[in-house]
Amino acid sequence: MNGLASESLAELLGLLLSALVAGLLTVVGALTESAGLSNLLAGQSVFGLWELWMGAVLLYAGLYMLGYKRVWLGLRQTVAAN
Repeated sequence: MNGLASESLAELLGLLLSALVAGLLTVVGALTESAGLSNLLAGQSVFGLWELWMGAVLLYAGLYMLGYKRVWLGLRQTVAAN
């Protein structure tokens, strides 16, 4: 029984760390998107497009890959198992 509780706690801590990383990637992605849009409006098209692309990649990684596929589905699986 004690092994099951420690295993569940380790899984929840892993999900918490993934949620923190997902939040960080999402914030950095949104800031990068904003900077890219500002650079595009200022006339720096190549750098602005690069920032928009990188912001989109960061948002995808933060929101979908970590936030949804790892954290949300992992949390639902953990709660359903208990």
